[in-house]
Amino acid sequence: MSYDALDALDRLPRIPLLDTATAVHRLERIEERLGLAGRGIRLSIKRDDVMALGGGGNKLRKLEYHLGHAREIGADTIITVGGVQSNHARLTAAAAARHGFECEMLLARMVPKDGADYEKNGNVLLDALFGAKVTLLPRGENALVHATARAEALQAEGHVVVILPTGGSTPRGALGYARCAREIAQQEDELDLRFDRIIVPNGSSGTHAGLIAGFAALGRQPERVTAYSVLAARDTAATTTLGLAREALGLLGSPAELSDAHVRIDGSQLGDGYGVPTAAMKDALRLMASAEGILLDPVYSGKAFAGLVQALSDGTVRDGEHVLFIATGGQPGLYAYREDLVG
Repeated sequence: MSYDALDALDRLPRIPLLDTATAVHRLERIEERLGLAGRGIRLSIKRDDVMALGGGGNKLRKLEYHLGHAREIGADTIITVGGVQSNHARLTAAAAARHGFECEMLLARMVPKDGADYEKNGNVLLDALFGAKVTLLPRGENALVHATARAEALQAEGHVVVILPTGGSTPRGALGYARCAREIAQQEDELDLRFDRIIVPNGSSGTHAGLIAGFAALGRQPERVTAYSVLAARDTAATTTLGLAREALGLLGSPAELSDAHVRIDGSQLGDGYGVPTAAMKDALRLMASAEGILLDPVYSGKAFAGLVQALSDGTVRDGEHVLFIATGGQPGLYAYREDLVG
């Protein structure tokens, strides 16, 4: 098929941060563990956690378009916000280091968790190694307000500053996952298969939004993407996702239309809130690690994979389906959750 419906992705400002398409392969050991062969169910994984820059992860795809915009307008400084253990902040720092931008980050205490492991290990340790200026804000502070004030101060000194919101999830950032949708479509064609169901976590919604925008533009069933909410309540996440996806389609100049029916979000794995571990997440994380030697993170992909395991158990995934799980990275967060994962 033609992929011309997304050729705007190649014209819009972008700085490449991925060396190649990320791999897709079967999870045969998990298929065995869960007894899926008798049901004709196949599981595959797309390794968006394996990238050369900064430890890898889904945020790099969004940052390609954010940094492309920053370079186009002559920016010299990137300021971003997020939680203490933000994967997006880590990868922003790495990408900024690689491409010559100064990077500052304002990190908010979004998770009811503290201690040395959480505040000094994992992503926070890497942020500093990548050369970013890191500010951990007191609990209850609004990181975006602080980022705006800091940007104004830098601009008064003559700097050109770009502020990136939590997760880099803007319509521009979502283009990174519209590009990933095209990549998946190309891999489907190369492998001569179709994925019936595609699983991702939904945090700040940009990954999910970009995927459904890309598949809608290609006419490849955007509703086959199911996301598990890990940050917001299901209805809030759905509204945000649909809005971002529609705006991304606008940036692409695509006539494709999206409705509520195309946005499939399951809120069952959120537990007590963002970044709060659940028993199902821990079990899913251990299953993936012990069966396949693949590490998931405790905040995003761990909860999404827990949702997939439940869907396989309760019959939501139908016999004969081929499911693609997108591993979105975030493994450094494991070290921040040491106390939750031992034993």
